[in-house]
Amino acid sequence: MAVVGSGPAGLYTAEALVKQTAQGADGSAAGVLVDVLDRLPTPYGLVRYGVAPDHPSIRSIADYLRRVLEHPQVRFLGGLRLGREVTREMLLACYDAVVYATGAPRDRSLGVSGEDLPGSAAAADFVRWYCGHPDADPAMFTLDARAVAVIGAGNVALDVSRMLARPAAGLDATDVPEPVLAALAASRVEEVHLVCRRGPAQARFTTKELRELGELPDVDITVPGLPPGALDPPAEEGAPLDRRVRGNLAVLAEWAGRSPQGAARRVSVRFWRRPAEILGTDRVTAVRLEQTAQDASGRVSGTGRFELLPVQLVLRSVGYRSVPLPGLPFDERRAVVPNADGRVLGADGRPLPGEYVVGWLKRGPTGVIGTNRPDAVQTVRALLADRAPGTPAHRADPAAPPLADQLAARGVRPVTYDDWLGIDAGEHAMAAALGRGDRVKLSGWDALDTASGHPHAGPGPGR
Repeated sequence: MAVVGSGPAGLYTAEALVKQTAQGADGSAAGVLVDVLDRLPTPYGLVRYGVAPDHPSIRSIADYLRRVLEHPQVRFLGGLRLGREVTREMLLACYDAVVYATGAPRDRSLGVSGEDLPGSAAAADFVRWYCGHPDADPAMFTLDARAVAVIGAGNVALDVSRMLARPAAGLDATDVPEPVLAALAASRVEEVHLVCRRGPAQARFTTKELRELGELPDVDITVPGLPPGALDPPAEEGAPLDRRVRGNLAVLAEWAGRSPQGAARRVSVRFWRRPAEILGTDRVTAVRLEQTAQDASGRVSGTGRFELLPVQLVLRSVGYRSVPLPGLPFDERRAVVPNADGRVLGADGRPLPGEYVVGWLKRGPTGVIGTNRPDAVQTVRALLADRAPGTPAHRADPAAPPLADQLAARGVRPVTYDDWLGIDAGEHAMAAALGRGDRVKLSGWDALDTASGHPHAGPGPGR
C-alpha cells in the first residue's frame, strides 16, 4: 500500500492499515507493507509546520506519529513529488492501493481590491515562516509594521495574533529557527487587530486557544465596538448551547471588562467587521472595514457602514483549500477530491479501483488534528472492504518493477527515515549549542540537505 503525505492524516492511515490487517479484518492482506511518501525530507506535515511553537503539548503528537513511522511494516520515502519523481501511474502499478493525504496547502483569498499589495499576505505563509518550513524564506517577514490586521475567526488567526503580540523572549526554549526568532525579537508591532466577519457566538475559536491570547504578558486586550448584549449567551432553542460557545463568551466578557494598562502591545478583537478594501500605493497603509449584521436566517451581509483601520500589514486567515493532484478527479467548488467514505469517485460517480483519500483532501479543512484519526479509519475500512475475499479489487501490476528500482533507474534516491533522523539529530545539536531547549529547527532547504546527508533531498520551489 502507498500513502501520499506524511502528515497526521497520512500517518493515521498507515497506522490503521497496519492495525486493521493485523487484527484480521482482511486475512489475505495480513502483514501489509505501507510506503509513506512525501515531497519534503521531513515527516509530520502540519504537526511540524502548522502548529504554533508555543504549543508544545500539541507537538507531542509527533512522538505518537514517530512510533507509526518506526513500525517495521511502515517505510518513509521523502523528497518525492507526485507528478515529478513519482506519477499516479507508477503508484497504481506498484501498489495494491494508493491513499492520497496531501492536505489543503493553499489559502483562500479575500476577493477584495488591494489584496495583492506588498504588506498583504496569507496567514498560512506567516505560519510556515515561524514554523521554519523550508519553502518559507527566513527573510519573508521583517515585521516593521506598527499595526497589523489579522482577518479570520479560527484558531489559525488566534495563533498568528498571539505570535505577533507575544514577547519574543518567551520563545527562546521553542524550536523557532534562529533567523525567525531574531525577526520576532526585532518586531516593531505595537497593535494587532483581529477582525472577524461574524459575531462572538459564531466565531470558530476553541476556548483554550482564545484564553491563551489574553494571558500574554505586557499585552492589553480589548473587544471594541460590540452592540449591547453581544456577549450574552444566546437563548437556547432545541439543543443546549455549545459548551465551546459558552466558554468563548465568558472569556470575551472578561476581556471587555478590562481597562488598558499601558502595555507595550495591544490586541483588539473586532467582531461584525469584514474587509471591503485594502488601501495603499506601494504597500499596505490601511484596510477599509464594513460593519456586518446577521439576519434571521443566519446569513451575514454588509450594512453599508464603513470604517478605516490604519495598518501596515494584513494577514488573511479565512480558510485553506486543497489543490488538484495530477490525473485525479477534483471538485473545484468544494476543493476536495470527490469521494464516498474515502473511495475516489470518477466522473461517472463510481469508485476508481485502488484509489482513496483522507484528511482535508477528502472532507475539506475542518476539525482538529485528532479528527484525522477516525477519518483515516473510515477510509481504511472502505479500502479493506474492497479487498475482502471474493471482491474484485485493483492489484499491483506483477510485471512492474518495484518503485525503488524505477526511481533508481532515473537517478532518484528517496529520503529515508534514517536520513530524517540525521535532520532530527542536527536540530537537537543546534538547540544544545545555542542553549535553547530541546530542538531548534534547521532553516532552509540547504540546511536540511546537509543534515540529512542527502544532497537532492530538497525539491523546493525552483528545484
